Amino acid sequence: MINPNLDEIQLTKDDYERYSRHLILPEVGLEGQKRLKAASVLCIGTGGLGSPLLLYLAAAGIGRIGIVDFDVVDTSNLQRQVIHSTSWVGKPKIESAKNRIHEINPYCQVDLYETRLSSENALEIFQPYDIVVDGTDNFPTRYLVNDACVLLNKPNVYGSIFRFEGQATVFNYEGGPNYRDLYPEPPPPGMVPSCAEGGVLGILPGIIGVIQATETVKIIIGQGNTLSGRLLLYNALDMKFRELKLRPNPIRPVIEKLIDYEQFCGIPQAKAEEAKQQMEIQEMTVKDLKELLDSGAKDFVLLDVRNPNEYEIAKIPGSVLVPLPEIENGNGVARVKEILNGHHLIAHCKMGGRSAKALAILKEAGIVGTNVKGGITAWSKEIDSSVPEY
Repeated sequence: MINPNLDEIQLTKDDYERYSRHLILPEVGLEGQKRLKAASVLCIGTGGLGSPLLLYLAAAGIGRIGIVDFDVVDTSNLQRQVIHSTSWVGKPKIESAKNRIHEINPYCQVDLYETRLSSENALEIFQPYDIVVDGTDNFPTRYLVNDACVLLNKPNVYGSIFRFEGQATVFNYEGGPNYRDLYPEPPPPGMVPSCAEGGVLGILPGIIGVIQATETVKIIIGQGNTLSGRLLLYNALDMKFRELKLRPNPIRPVIEKLIDYEQFCGIPQAKAEEAKQQMEIQEMTVKDLKELLDSGAKDFVLLDVRNPNEYEIAKIPGSVLVPLPEIENGNGVARVKEILNGHHLIAHCKMGGRSAKALAILKEAGIVGTNVKGGITAWSKEIDSSVPEY
């Protein structure tokens, strides 16, 4: 529980009216609402998780909210990032979030940090806040948030989402476990797809973000049992919640300082390997592909390695679908050989990454091909705008 000097906190007439439904709750009451007004919460990210989180923290009467983000609002965000609106597309997310927060609660102080969180600035940004809430979507930042909270002894309210599943817990609270007890080592780069690659049900972050907001408020007012030591798992398709126990690892390494988290998660090594792989694979632009298609050449096969549902959304005319998972498990390799029948192979995906991976696998099987740089996204932008972007 956060312990401010409540003698210095006074509720205004508007506060009594605004928070009347809190005030009549014995578990909140006057003291609890004063605690909320005195509290300061830092939210990392204003995306799917940050959106509902910020809306409800502002509505609950949190006195000071900090927001860290450096992205701009994109149309593809609006399916789940409900704090933003169409009129803010192309503008900074933190400005959009601040505007919406003040529409809900004009008395909330909102601090903006339009920067990429790093080992150089994290401790300074975190220092003034009572609680940090992690709404990020990548492993380097999650480890950074965790370690900074451990060094500063601040609770870390955690959530993550993917496709139809989400999880939430509270780290580093009252002697409880931290993120490194759940994930001592990061997964290999690329093993866990991002939401941009794998998709996410738009409603899902609303559920997990609200759970994060609930845990934050409970910590502030000192009521109920938090998720510290418990990992809550949610499956939206089955509408089921499960719980796993978490305990501090007695032999985990002591966190003494912030490190290079990109290096820790193997990002530079993975990028170097990807660059090396791409150098070994011949590439062509979408303009080159368009010229080839227009020429009427028949000596090549255009292979699409995306998933079937993506192929249904948008496709380049004349392409043949063999999804990357089939190529990875070996079944698709024989199929590609059969389709090629001696012709040259040209492969594409959404943006070029998966097709490069597919070509690397096929090369080991003796099939050499050319990768379409930028994939169908580049095709839509540069060649045929009627092909939907997704």
